[in-house]
Amino acid sequence: MSETTFDTIIIGAGTAGCLLANRLSADPNRRVLLIEAGGKDDYLWIHIPVGYLHCIGNPRTDWLYKTEPDPGLNGRSLRYPRGKTLGGCSSINGMIYMRGQARDYDAWARATGDAAWNWDNCLPDFRAHENHYRLDRAQDPAFAALHGHGGEWRVERQRLRWDILDAFARATQQAGIPATDDFNCGTNEGVSYFEVNQRKGWRWNAAKAFLRPACMARPNFELWTRAQVSRLLFDTLPDGSLRCGGAQVWTGQEMVTVRASREVVLSAGSIGSPQILQLSGVGPAPLLQSHGITPVAHLPGVGANLQDHLQIRAVFKVQGVKTLNTLASSLWGKAMIGLEYAIKRSGPMSMAPSQLGVFTRSSAQYAHPNIQYHVQPLSLDAFGEPLHGFNAFTASVCNLNPGSRGTVAIRSPRFEDAPAIAPNYLSTDEDRKVAADSLRLTRRIVAQPALVPYQPEEYRPGTQFQTDAELARLAGDIATTIFHPAGTTRMGAAADPMAVVDTRLRVLDGRGGTIAGLRVVDAGVMPTIPSGNINSPTLMIAEKAARWIREAAV
Repeated sequence: MSETTFDTIIIGAGTAGCLLANRLSADPNRRVLLIEAGGKDDYLWIHIPVGYLHCIGNPRTDWLYKTEPDPGLNGRSLRYPRGKTLGGCSSINGMIYMRGQARDYDAWARATGDAAWNWDNCLPDFRAHENHYRLDRAQDPAFAALHGHGGEWRVERQRLRWDILDAFARATQQAGIPATDDFNCGTNEGVSYFEVNQRKGWRWNAAKAFLRPACMARPNFELWTRAQVSRLLFDTLPDGSLRCGGAQVWTGQEMVTVRASREVVLSAGSIGSPQILQLSGVGPAPLLQSHGITPVAHLPGVGANLQDHLQIRAVFKVQGVKTLNTLASSLWGKAMIGLEYAIKRSGPMSMAPSQLGVFTRSSAQYAHPNIQYHVQPLSLDAFGEPLHGFNAFTASVCNLNPGSRGTVAIRSPRFEDAPAIAPNYLSTDEDRKVAADSLRLTRRIVAQPALVPYQPEEYRPGTQFQTDAELARLAGDIATTIFHPAGTTRMGAAADPMAVVDTRLRVLDGRGGTIAGLRVVDAGVMPTIPSGNINSPTLMIAEKAARWIREAAV
């Protein structure tokens, strides 16, 4: 840390930050500093796919956030994992490669008035870093038009299969949901095994993909780990406008001031970025003043518009088929699982948290898939709890386009204090209706002939719950986050009073202009949450931002 002046400072070495560091430091004339509050990704369980079980809830790799008691969850508070290590959430997430639906990005373009965000203009930014296994050997022109090969972000098929999941897939087709061989072509309707960000049975996180070896070998690139940004620094220019000139960074021993001659890029995620902005005086003025912080820019949207995918977990006991519950119930079974992974890099230790996916409609009123299933050959009472002692599978279903909106707000002027996270789940009538209809659809799928041989028995929630009111309340009792917070620093048109960044991700100043030298590049800028897992859409956003930052320097 002997050098404290750089051209570009990137705050957060997560999914977006790693890609940005790679793209921007490729210019040998740009000195880039990447700051990460967590440590290096040298913990073995980060890299073994099933190791997410050891990373979530572990202070070595997780911020250990919890939500506020949520009325929609009948007063419950949830664990809210966020990656705190190189690679960020890509080091602890479900590894599912998912873009969402073309309509998501077309809606962003309409909402912001900027065609750069429509599906056709986002597709090249998805392809730019993709390395899809299906293009390793065979050249399929139709597939290649939608997917990339040779990029840093590896996409592979899973190295396992389960009889119970195959049966569930057949049951969904019997219920009228088609099979698909590509969830990422613009419409993700159908059932299939998920494709994952792995390489030969190992997790492929953003640090592996974008930092090593490229960035680490560049003399113009510097990485600080275990360094937490306490606040941004602003300069007032002669015309009265603002410029972000750097940040204060706590190293664990001292507070260091770093300066950026060109730009500061905030990529601390949907929770961290609004927290840092608020601590720096950028956010809702009443909130800042209540904590003794002088507002630099009154932006009511900072920390607002929090969206997330809430999953409702239905568990079904089964007979005559193996699931992980019993496979991993003995020392011998665990030893065989470990041996298979050691020899083949396959089997349960190579598992993503969810293996089979389904995208469909909760009811006929929707013209597009509005719900997603994550189906697993296991069951437990809650994440982190032991597996059940009987064979079972779990069909978790989430509303892809929730209307509920929550908040992220600092609790104090101290950067060490976690912010208050209030997702406000199930706070709209439509969200509660979708929850009830989703549970009914799950029951209809499970009743199909393909699953009859396994005698599925609804263990959770229980068939005694039938009415909309009962099922909606039940969802509040058993639902949990699927770890997709988005939207807390949303981009918008100039006339949008809740916008935080413009369509080039430059932070607004609350007076009709932008704060020079400051952008936000992470899932927080999403106006609405995509219809699927959000890690790869975050990379797409970072790909665009890197190009715009480079172009601005010319």
